[in-house]
Amino acid sequence: MKLMIKPERFQTNLMVSRLKQPVLSAFSWPLTLGIPVSTTHAITGAISGVGSVKRLSAVRWDATLKIVWAWFLTIPAALVMAYFVYKLLDLIFL
Repeated sequence: MKLMIKPERFQTNLMVSRLKQPVLSAFSWPLTLGIPVSTTHAITGAISGVGSVKRLSAVRWDATLKIVWAWFLTIPAALVMAYFVYKLLDLIFL
């Protein structure tokens, strides 16, 4: 399994400390304001951000780009699937 960051480039205790802060802040502000938040977006952004602060080469950008592409493809794919399910149910029940 490929990780988003290369752990060998970090000291373990510093990496845990640095990852904890952005994840907590990514959740605390939206929850305080009552704004919905995507945990996947927040965690992926936190991991990529912490990795790139250390060194840009510490982030596995190919893995990060796959996740970002999945975000962009999910909404149109869900739209198309919902349309066809709706049409199928419309034919069956109406």
